[in-house]
Amino acid sequence: MSDGYNRNREGILFQYVDKVLVMSRYDIIIVGGGISGLFSALILGKHGKKVLLLEEREFLGGNCNSYMVDGFQVDTGPHAVTGLVNGPTRRIIDEYLDYTPIFLDYGTYHLRTPDGLVNVPANITEFVGFDLIPRRDRLALSQAITKAITLSAFGIDTTSQSVHDFLPKNLSTHTLEFVNAVCHFLSGRDMKKTSVHRVLAGSNFMSEPLDDKKNGSKLTEHVTDRISKLSRLATNKVSESQGYPRGGLKTLLNAVLYSMPPNVEIQTNHKVKRITTLDGRAIGVETDEESFESSIVVHSGFAKELPEMVNELPAGYVSDLRRIDQTKSLTVWLGLKEEIPEFNYIGSEIWFREQPYWAMPISNYTPGLAPRGKQLIGFTFVMNEKRTLKTEKNKAMDTITRAIPRIEQFIEMEHCQTTIPEKAAVTIDGYIAENRTPIKNLYIVGTDADRRSMGITRAAYSTLHMIQEMKNDGNLKEERIV
Repeated sequence: MSDGYNRNREGILFQYVDKVLVMSRYDIIIVGGGISGLFSALILGKHGKKVLLLEEREFLGGNCNSYMVDGFQVDTGPHAVTGLVNGPTRRIIDEYLDYTPIFLDYGTYHLRTPDGLVNVPANITEFVGFDLIPRRDRLALSQAITKAITLSAFGIDTTSQSVHDFLPKNLSTHTLEFVNAVCHFLSGRDMKKTSVHRVLAGSNFMSEPLDDKKNGSKLTEHVTDRISKLSRLATNKVSESQGYPRGGLKTLLNAVLYSMPPNVEIQTNHKVKRITTLDGRAIGVETDEESFESSIVVHSGFAKELPEMVNELPAGYVSDLRRIDQTKSLTVWLGLKEEIPEFNYIGSEIWFREQPYWAMPISNYTPGLAPRGKQLIGFTFVMNEKRTLKTEKNKAMDTITRAIPRIEQFIEMEHCQTTIPEKAAVTIDGYIAENRTPIKNLYIVGTDADRRSMGITRAAYSTLHMIQEMKNDGNLKEERIV
């Protein structure tokens, strides 16, 4: 018998290799071992499901990880973990982790100027006195912010209104640079492609409900809350606390892995080539070497890649997935041979002149991220995909040295990362997938299946919403078993 595939009368897929039948059965197979896939495996496993997670790379965690470079522990990009009071991250931690990582207070958001650091305004009153932009512009922007919050609070949809079109006219170039920088870090795109809703929600001018990701739902109970949260354009002193995990991002990853129940099996270096279906229902997955059968498949990789993996997707759905917008980021990690006054703070900073960056001196949070007496800072830029990587790296270093002129004399380690920080950028024309797909029992989870928040928090939102969808579909019981 030659190597190949066959099905029994129930449609279960078998693989024959060298005349040996290989069949592995699971309740749920999760494709991808980033933080969304791991959150899903953790929760489903603790609901008693027999879970297999397959990750194509050697390492787990995706953008939620840390590793060593010349004695410095770098993260996969600078991170702020949000929702640590009552958000989705807190819910997963409290309900499913066997131990809680220690989160350190995130600190303050700053703006880097040629004259030093300035705190980002924490409320409208402070914004009116924010003298980095002209007074006339500050007053106009304050009125626009108040109008946008009021419209959103009373149910007016602002997801299709661009920041560019909503802004007052005749703002100065300097002010437009500031707004554009905020948009880039909240959506990955400029203010022409960033919605008003994204700025309001991403910067905590208004909260987003934990249990429903549809904009405009449950607005009545959120009106007073939203109007009272006139917070700021880039979050600072937020009502939902932010933190940084002591020991770096890998401590959160390690807590998730430590909490995995024994009924969750994880295999790395396993790239899924095909999600197998029968009569419009997911029945398993195939790699180059093996086939695995399951009742449910969860795809936590890039939703844009689903058409390459699933044959039965409707043409209209494939067209929607192609509309997913993505941006790439470049993070430059600099290890300094000593601590310098320019980074004597806890929190992060934004430079918004010409080429904006977002930076964090993460070694200030906890010992061990940098060798004793040294300092580690990560600078993240939105990449211009029309330029070469070398050009982008050179431009990034030029920007850093222009913002902090004397930093060059202290650099002893330089390390660059390119990542896709969100699997789907939240833009006006971009598509965000639903957790359910047109294929029965095939679900999507991750930062391309939810538009709320960013990073780890967005992954947590998506995971909890997918779990609820499974319960609604009768694929998961309400109570936790393990």
